[in-house]
Amino acid sequence: MIIDVHNVTWTKGVHTLLNGINWTVRPGEHWALLGLNGSGKTTLLNMITGYLWPTSGSISVLGERYGEVDLREMRKSIGWVSSSLQEKLYGTDRTQNVVISGKHATIGLYEHLTEQDTVRAGELMKQLGCFHLWDREYRTCSQGEKQKLLIARALMADPRVLILDEPCNGLDLFSRERLLDSIRELALSKEMPTLIYVTHHTEEILPVFSHTLLLRRGQVVQSGLTPEILTASVLSDFFESEVIVDRHGERVYVRAAQD
Repeated sequence: MIIDVHNVTWTKGVHTLLNGINWTVRPGEHWALLGLNGSGKTTLLNMITGYLWPTSGSISVLGERYGEVDLREMRKSIGWVSSSLQEKLYGTDRTQNVVISGKHATIGLYEHLTEQDTVRAGELMKQLGCFHLWDREYRTCSQGEKQKLLIARALMADPRVLILDEPCNGLDLFSRERLLDSIRELALSKEMPTLIYVTHHTEEILPVFSHTLLLRRGQVVQSGLTPEILTASVLSDFFESEVIVDRHGERVYVRAAQD
């Protein structure tokens, strides 16, 4: 198993933020995690990366059960890209150095650069369509360009799991589509790790995401094959309000039903 979350509950004071979560990710699967704000998505991600410990239940990642493995070593196999990381990076750093820093998950420390690291950074930037940003100051890049650089940065460590935490947040329509195109190409590449794509927009769930998990108020509402999850009946139940599903090509757009 890539990820095995078994009956995980997490409470904080009198509040239960995750309640009886069961989730299994198998080799060869790419998953979308869909939930509205406050649904518990980030809490679940923190559990998977070992930054939070469940009140009850168990978590195994890459066949290693948490509590029996060195989490510092485990995290080297898990890449996590989020917009919050952008704020922690130094704006004056050169783009290639930002990418290379992902090899050791450091920020602003590049004492051990090798020619191989530089070549690898260039390959990843080309793969993500952002090689034209080479040697630019990070702060001069657009939001979408920064997200591509962060994905390249996460891939520098050759992770076996890559979590993309709302990567399109704050992007305009065209920047979003360019980023999604890059993610689609990555997912189809032979060496790509297992992808976990977190969002609250169904239209961002590309066909390459074979499975989808619906999370609401800290509970799994439903999970399974994406075509079986992204239907009007399932999503209306999930959103607790009738919705209309429009399909454009292989993408699903949801809108509220009119009274």
